[in-house]
Amino acid sequence: MLEAITAFSLATAAGLNAYIPLLGLGLLSRFTDLLTLPQSWAWLENSWALGILGLLLVIEAVVDKVPALDTANDVLQSVVRPASGGLVFSAGASSSTMAVSDPAAFVNSSAFWPFVFGVLIALGPHVLKLVARPVINVATAGAGAAVMSTIEDIAAAVVTVLAVVLPLIALAVMVLLVVFGVRALQRLRARRASSAVTP
Repeated sequence: MLEAITAFSLATAAGLNAYIPLLGLGLLSRFTDLLTLPQSWAWLENSWALGILGLLLVIEAVVDKVPALDTANDVLQSVVRPASGGLVFSAGASSSTMAVSDPAAFVNSSAFWPFVFGVLIALGPHVLKLVARPVINVATAGAGAAVMSTIEDIAAAVVTVLAVVLPLIALAVMVLLVVFGVRALQRLRARRASSAVTP
């Protein structure tokens, strides 16, 4: 049960930022005793993998804070974030994986469905982010891009760590983030509607 909550939390975090959960799993497994990845996921602990994920995270963190570029980045990430969600869900659920060089073997393996579930879970926050960002940018004249990106990055990092250490708390944090996000979006829409009516 806790493994499923961990996997769900990690996939949700991947919907906000594709690289934080992957990097978090690799770092926690390599440098702490909090997490031991299955042998099939040992590549996440590799120095090269950690370095590449770190570089991609820096690029994502910079681009995601610039108005207009953040929306273009969200479109490009429409494949990356769900794929990351599938990977971290599979790793979080401790599923074994098979080489993707044989697609038929992968589809028939026990790794396929956890990957699909992770993709679908990560799609939720990704689509919300993709839809909300242009609204926030317009409502705040671009000032909201950096603020929202920073909040999303911090949330993804906190949920990633909590998913490994305290999965139930991670689940509670995600629920609070969803409630906060929906209310903030409703306030922005109401403010925009009232400014449109005001002469």
